[in-house]
Amino acid sequence: MRITTFAKGTLALALALAATTKANAQLAIENPKILDNTYVTVNVGAATPVKDMFSDMFPVNPIAGIAVGKWFTPILALEGEASAWFGSHSYGTPFFGRNKYTGGTNVVRGLFGGVNGIVNLSNLIGGFTGSPRFFEVNMVAGIGWFHGFRPGMGDRYNNYWAGKTGFDLAFNIDKKYRHTLSLRPQMLWNFTSPGAGKGAGAFNLGGAQLYLGAAYTYHFKCSNGTHYFKTYNIGDFNNTIDSLRDELAKKPKEVIKEVVKTVEVPAKTKTVVAGDSYVFFAQNSAELTSDAKLLLDNVEGTVEVIGMASPEGTAEYNQSLSERRAKAVADYLTSKGVTVSSCKGSGVKGLTSARVAIVRAK
Repeated sequence: MRITTFAKGTLALALALAATTKANAQLAIENPKILDNTYVTVNVGAATPVKDMFSDMFPVNPIAGIAVGKWFTPILALEGEASAWFGSHSYGTPFFGRNKYTGGTNVVRGLFGGVNGIVNLSNLIGGFTGSPRFFEVNMVAGIGWFHGFRPGMGDRYNNYWAGKTGFDLAFNIDKKYRHTLSLRPQMLWNFTSPGAGKGAGAFNLGGAQLYLGAAYTYHFKCSNGTHYFKTYNIGDFNNTIDSLRDELAKKPKEVIKEVVKTVEVPAKTKTVVAGDSYVFFAQNSAELTSDAKLLLDNVEGTVEVIGMASPEGTAEYNQSLSERRAKAVADYLTSKGVTVSSCKGSGVKGLTSARVAIVRAK
């Protein structure tokens, strides 16, 4: 009953803290790559059998472990864990309470390997704000396999399914979200009856332990240059688009005059674009489309080519992409006999650059 009350109280506190932050509905999350938002955790702590918690001065099982995981969204993560249990066997194998055994001792009492699912309650209930909070509440649930080392005992007494449930109270001590310290109140469960091998279940307090631990987590750098999910404010983009639309509505004739200029040529010859030509590309691409090639087929004389990129991605990547776009256009024009006096990429200009290359007649 004490454990049940403790768990309910902790959950209520976690939900109350998480609910204090409001969601930002204007944020969009960049699609992460497979190795983005990965991390490694080192944890230490101690566990005591729930059944014999208040006898024999709290028999303690020291535990140390390591985990490697990935956040798939700001709410959900999955990790693989491996841990070792230390101490003597005077208080029995972990999860079996005070089943005394005096036949020998080992430095390592047992090994555990498993998989944990993690839910960020702060982001689930309070909404993702675009960056990690200083304090976050995570709920943890996992399952795995435990192997104990008890001299003279058969494998069926030393192998069984095990798992955990509880919380990870995380403090993100670095503004760049590289380092996290956390406290972990959790319950460790034995899912197999002692001596029953892999068959009978034993999901009860008789084979459970209360675990209290601390952990350090390092978050690896992502492809976007940060250590977390990169977000974009859709509201800002919408405001920019609306502003551009208003400007176009005010000066439609002037804009059309500057964008498209053609000259009359004799019959049976192609139309020559004497002004600027705009070649559009797909997102994150420098490949010429069939429509783009048809447009470039109408260009003659001497031109200069300027490549541009849209604001998504890092500045370094956008600069490289704009240069590749300019080169693709220049190479195609050169193959058609057009003289390209200059070819350069300009990256992103302000907030309104697009996936385009400009062919400017000299």
